[in-house]
Amino acid sequence: MFLNSRKQTVVVGMSGGVDSAAAALLLKEEGYNVVGLFMRNWEEEDENGVCAAAADFEDVKAVCGTIGIPYYSVNFSKEYRENVFSYFLAEYKAGRTPNPDVLCNREIKFGPFLAYARGLGADFIATGHYCGLEKRDGNNYLLKAADKSKDQTYFLNQVPAACFDRVLFPLAELQKSEVRGRAAAARLPVADKKDSTGLCFIGERDFKRFLSGFLPAQPGAIKTMKGQEVGRHDGLMYYTLGQRRGLNIGGVKDLPEGRWFVVNKDLERNILYVSCGDEGPLYSRGVTTGKPNWIPLFNAQCTMHNAQLEDDDKGQGTSDKGQVKDKTETVNRQLSTVNCAKGCYSERSEESPPDRDETDNCLLLPVCAAPISSDIVERRLAFKCAAKFRYRQEEQGVTVRILAGGGLRVDFDGPQRAVTPGQYVVFYQGRYCLGGAPIETTE
Repeated sequence: MFLNSRKQTVVVGMSGGVDSAAAALLLKEEGYNVVGLFMRNWEEEDENGVCAAAADFEDVKAVCGTIGIPYYSVNFSKEYRENVFSYFLAEYKAGRTPNPDVLCNREIKFGPFLAYARGLGADFIATGHYCGLEKRDGNNYLLKAADKSKDQTYFLNQVPAACFDRVLFPLAELQKSEVRGRAAAARLPVADKKDSTGLCFIGERDFKRFLSGFLPAQPGAIKTMKGQEVGRHDGLMYYTLGQRRGLNIGGVKDLPEGRWFVVNKDLERNILYVSCGDEGPLYSRGVTTGKPNWIPLFNAQCTMHNAQLEDDDKGQGTSDKGQVKDKTETVNRQLSTVNCAKGCYSERSEESPPDRDETDNCLLLPVCAAPISSDIVERRLAFKCAAKFRYRQEEQGVTVRILAGGGLRVDFDGPQRAVTPGQYVVFYQGRYCLGGAPIETTE
């Protein structure tokens, strides 16, 4: 799987689940010096007075005891609240539907975790993510997992490519059934443990009740697209595009029979728009986004990685409030000035350019080459690739245009249902995840 010419140390981020447990087991079998690290990102108990983190840590201890590796626990709840949960609340307050798991990977698992791992003597860090890496021409390429149903590249789309320099993904080539089989063969106590779902800070609690404890609800009208009031909502933050449950619409004269669903939210007037039967308003043909994170970023460097994991680091600290976020933004700002990697398309290059789609003069990206060059960014060239707008979705064909302000215009090859501001559009070319960007508006 991995070459280990000497006894190198790998710190594995362990959650208490079977995937991270299997990752630690596989690395131990490969001959690495493995250390387990449990990250406590949320401290609050649920409605029944149970702290899920405490139970998960007990599973981590049992797994590490079975494998025969040391383990540690670290509390990142402060960093999580400041850099992830605050974003979660701000997005809901703005009427969008956020994906905090994406930000958690950038701000915690590939942020403070890196710093702490260095303190434990790590040569590498590893996680139980289903994805892979390819290192070529000095760049890191993010690859989809062999198990397509479990692929998690979507959730890593905001991690700067250089932060993958010292990362191992042991589950890249395994199916989920194989992971559980390896765990069972080694008698790991979590071999049959159910996969966790949902957000770590909500757990099994009622979402509406949880959110109302942080954001005041503002009830308002539910209307059809023609302006007819058909009910009352409890607060726009509780609803997302395409939602059918919890609308409680009924008993209104002359309303059509059938299931109602959310088609729009007017934050300014506090109106929730719904439709019955006609899904046309749910479909869009494109989106605009915030600034993207491209993978790879070529010669741009991940400051957090350099400060914490390079052999010749100079001891730069990482404890300052907000430092992880600021440094990631620095990496993204460097995008427009990075050098084009060998093999990328550039009109000034002696390499043959990739094919063009003669209908709209867009680049057709070659699978074998670094997909996003500084030339494409600086000259704002358009290109074609595939994309996903939510985790559980088949890839869709798109045309990407880089806007003057640094964001993107993404046009769909065909109309897409319930594309939601606050989520991420993530780009793919063959096996490669090219990165992604936060969705701001739909059209």
